[in-house]
Amino acid sequence: MSGRVVVTGIGLVSCAGEGIAAHLAAYASGEAPRTDTTTYAPYPVHPVAPLTLDAQIPKKSDQRQMEPWQRLGVYAAGLALDSAGLKDDARAKAAMHLVVAAGGGERDYAVDGAILTGLREAADPGAYLNERLQNDLRPTLFLAQLSNLLAGNISIVHGVTGASRTFMGEESAGVDALRIAQARIASGQVEAVMVGGSYSAERPDVMVVHELGGFLYKPDYRPVFSRGGDTNGGYVLGSAAAFLVLESGEHAAARGARTLAILAPVANDRVRRSPGSVRASLGRLVGEAGIAAPDVVLSGATGVADLADEEVAGVRAVLPDTRIRATGDIVGHPIEVAAPFGAALAAALCATGEAREVAVISVGHRRGEGVIRVLAA
Repeated sequence: MSGRVVVTGIGLVSCAGEGIAAHLAAYASGEAPRTDTTTYAPYPVHPVAPLTLDAQIPKKSDQRQMEPWQRLGVYAAGLALDSAGLKDDARAKAAMHLVVAAGGGERDYAVDGAILTGLREAADPGAYLNERLQNDLRPTLFLAQLSNLLAGNISIVHGVTGASRTFMGEESAGVDALRIAQARIASGQVEAVMVGGSYSAERPDVMVVHELGGFLYKPDYRPVFSRGGDTNGGYVLGSAAAFLVLESGEHAAARGARTLAILAPVANDRVRRSPGSVRASLGRLVGEAGIAAPDVVLSGATGVADLADEEVAGVRAVLPDTRIRATGDIVGHPIEVAAPFGAALAAALCATGEAREVAVISVGHRRGEGVIRVLAA
């Protein structure tokens, strides 16, 4: 597991815009991210910036058959390939593996509404439901619910046709995607991997799901670490996608690629949540990841106040003087994309000389902890 794993490409899309420069500018400004407080009121959301899809998804037919979260991911993957100088290298892309963190697909609200309305008057609700599900959901629509279609569309549009893996499991999926991708290259199993994920927050169904759990913060945006007070805080969802091109040091050097940063082995945990458990977990993981003196900690803290307090306490216990920045204050909380976004932003900071070492922290809103160490090349 001693092989050097380097970042040679970064693709980012969010409410801050697209590309490395836009996100470094958002990081530097410290201003509140673009927020929509009316469309899904009383729940604020950080909507993705307008994109010219043709730039990364040339065929209109491809654009039409994808859901928004897939378009975001395919777009960011294209940016990552451009950044790595591999967009036109068919041979390299054919050998490149793909690791994706993603949730489920989007609902067809019209079909859902029609079924629920008809169900009230149906003489035999069970038979009615079965009939409607068979006849109203086209096979293509059903397949659109599958999380691995993002990897499939990246393969179709960009020609990344090596083996692919898709991880589900909320924030932990993003941590594990990075962990597995880094480990496979470090062990010599593969030479190049594209890793990342995408999330569309602009969906009524996800608002319902997260509100049922009591996780959404409302009615306005406030900084992540300022959402306690009389409530237990919560998160403001953000539409985002982040992909990184990872290569072995030897592979990158052989093709003359610019090394943006180094990705160290990823440390992860899955503790049973109880008071103090997250704090203790992070203390262990920071040591396991080999982090000693980072210039900044990029925290994927959701904004749920008790978890945020534990996370800060855990970091402060081992890194007492390090500045902590919440990525939620830049792009909102993109669930599966939280860890890949943090790693990509960390690599960008290292590539531009703004940092020599960055620690990326991910604490899932229900489960899963991760620490990622990113170093300047």
